[in-house]
Amino acid sequence: MALIKNLVVAGVVAGFAAAGGFAWWSKNPLPTPEKRVEFNVNPGSGVGAAAQQMVEAGVPMNQHLFVLLARLTGDASRIKAGSYELKPGTSPRRLLTQLVKGEFAQQSVTIIEGWTFKQMRAAIAGHTRLKHDTVKMSDAELMKQISPDYKDAEGLFFPDTYLFFNGTSELEIYKRAHQAMLTHLNDAWERRNKELPYKSPYEALIMASIVEKETGQKSERNMIAGVFVNRLRTGMLLQTDPTVIYGMGERFDGQIRKKDLLTDTPYNTYTRSGLPPTPISLPGLQSLHAALEPANTPALYFVSRGDGTSQFSDNLLDHNRAVNRYQRGIPSGVMGRAQ
Repeated sequence: MALIKNLVVAGVVAGFAAAGGFAWWSKNPLPTPEKRVEFNVNPGSGVGAAAQQMVEAGVPMNQHLFVLLARLTGDASRIKAGSYELKPGTSPRRLLTQLVKGEFAQQSVTIIEGWTFKQMRAAIAGHTRLKHDTVKMSDAELMKQISPDYKDAEGLFFPDTYLFFNGTSELEIYKRAHQAMLTHLNDAWERRNKELPYKSPYEALIMASIVEKETGQKSERNMIAGVFVNRLRTGMLLQTDPTVIYGMGERFDGQIRKKDLLTDTPYNTYTRSGLPPTPISLPGLQSLHAALEPANTPALYFVSRGDGTSQFSDNLLDHNRAVNRYQRGIPSGVMGRAQ
């Protein structure tokens, strides 16, 4: 009788010990490596198959204990298929919560302010976690899929960091970036000064793309925009190098020469008046705001000081003096007449 009682007590103690060990295991971090472990749970997988897929992908856990945990918590039938990642410090209980809530692994692609659409396409095509369903499309074919209202893609995508799940379509990223640009552009257009010389939001977008490429200091964007707006109002040529460079395309070798300024293209603002036919870059939010909220300034000229800032001038004489000082190194005391 005493032997039976002792066996029962030993069994109970062993049970409590096992339960305690199981609880400790479920709440403590798995022995994960320094880097993240990525894994997929395939559609239609039960908890056993899901656990096996996780272990095969490199998740360092006992798959049988994980299945037991899922069944004891009532979560065995609630696991969602998808792409996941196991971060260092994750416990089995937290991992199960990820699968139940569908906290899928997210990737990101960053589009930089001032990039051309060509550079954006290269970044997206080169991302290994996207579904490459637009690589064979021309720019025109891609725009038909995104927005039939526009034929030229340049400037129509907002530069930002976009999060996505593994295997997301490239087209989805383009659509999100395009919609973000339209939202920001239309919001800025609604708040604009009605006296600005733009006939449409698209013209404002063109101006914003020029401001984006012309500005070394973010704080000067409104002043740069103010100069170009003044030139548009007075009928002066914009005479901005970035538009010439854009029009040169593959011919641009890093330097712009006098013959380039004299060679006419649709984007040469030294030979053609007004705005170029399309944007020349993907402008950021500050450049959009600058184009639609330009500084109220009499300035018509600006020249780089060589330190990232610009010297603004109201007239050609002062501008030529600034050019001599900052570009040619001629002391102010020996400046001659404006050319």
